[in-house]
Amino acid sequence: MSCFSCFSSQERRASRKFDAKNGPPPAAPSPAPPREVASDTSTELSGTPANGTPKSQTTAPEASTFKEASNDNIAAQTFTFRELASATKNFRPESLLDEGGFGRVYKGRLDKPGQVVAVKQLDRSGLEGNKEFLVEVLMLSLLHHQNLVSLIGYCADGDQRMLVYEYMPLGSLEDHLLEISPDQEPLTWYTRMKIALGAAKGLEYLHQKANPPVIFRDLKSSNILLDEDYDAKLSDFGLAKLGPVGDELHVSSRVMDTYGYCAPEYARTGQLTLKSDVYSYGVVLLELITGRRAIDTTRPTDEQNLVTWAQPKFRDQMRYRELVDPLLRGEYAERGLNQAVAVAAMCLQEEAEVRQFKARPGEPP
Repeated sequence: MSCFSCFSSQERRASRKFDAKNGPPPAAPSPAPPREVASDTSTELSGTPANGTPKSQTTAPEASTFKEASNDNIAAQTFTFRELASATKNFRPESLLDEGGFGRVYKGRLDKPGQVVAVKQLDRSGLEGNKEFLVEVLMLSLLHHQNLVSLIGYCADGDQRMLVYEYMPLGSLEDHLLEISPDQEPLTWYTRMKIALGAAKGLEYLHQKANPPVIFRDLKSSNILLDEDYDAKLSDFGLAKLGPVGDELHVSSRVMDTYGYCAPEYARTGQLTLKSDVYSYGVVLLELITGRRAIDTTRPTDEQNLVTWAQPKFRDQMRYRELVDPLLRGEYAERGLNQAVAVAAMCLQEEAEVRQFKARPGEPP
């Protein structure tokens, strides 16, 4: 993404190689989707279903039902509970990859074609989990980009709700940045910026290529997954919302973002815009620079909130070095640091309308 174009020349060359390696985006699924974008280049979302009756583009997909989201509209495989139980060896503890409020994620291998996958078994309690399941199936079935995790299929047997994704062997950014063990090598500066670039490209696609745009709403280090080359992909679309269209300036929503990553205006009013995601991205970028968590109650009181601690240093370029993760041991590009901090500062502006997420190539942001 062009807001990173002013990093070191080595990083610019790497980003071009990265684009070439990923190649063209996946082809659009053959069924015509009712609302969302199906490829990186085909961006128009149809507001007219098969019966010809126009539907409001401002209606969020989470308001849909499984009857509306039939297999004709979802480019994803359906799995039975038995198939996924077999793939994960009956959900044995040794297959467990992650666990959280959403449920559990297991590593599995499909019988055909022997593909290694990640199986997310959602918490079955309450309507909220069911709604997030439906939103994620719809979003990831109809959005395709090399920096978004790919949905392979889903299971809706009885009260079971499971999602099957491509397997990301290195886990999440959080695992490599914020939860490293003493014997674990810290991420290099180059790798951190590569991850930041990949996350930015995924977010740019959601905001600028999808039509209407998609607000991710839950951008954080644990929702950025890494493949074997540390290429980043955004994951967990259960809280995603369609952005404002036409004359609308925002969409209203109950505040669901993670504390520390949540934009101040969204926390105050519940009004979501694309700028809400931009703020969250700024927090993630700041975590990459500093190696600190967005909120860390183990630190002194004046350092517990990462943004609050960092903001005074944004005003003085001579203090940028104070932000750098000490685990890097000074091994970073000075110019790259200056540009990364400048981008983070732009994203973290208190007033949403002055936040910037993109600069012209070759020019400082």
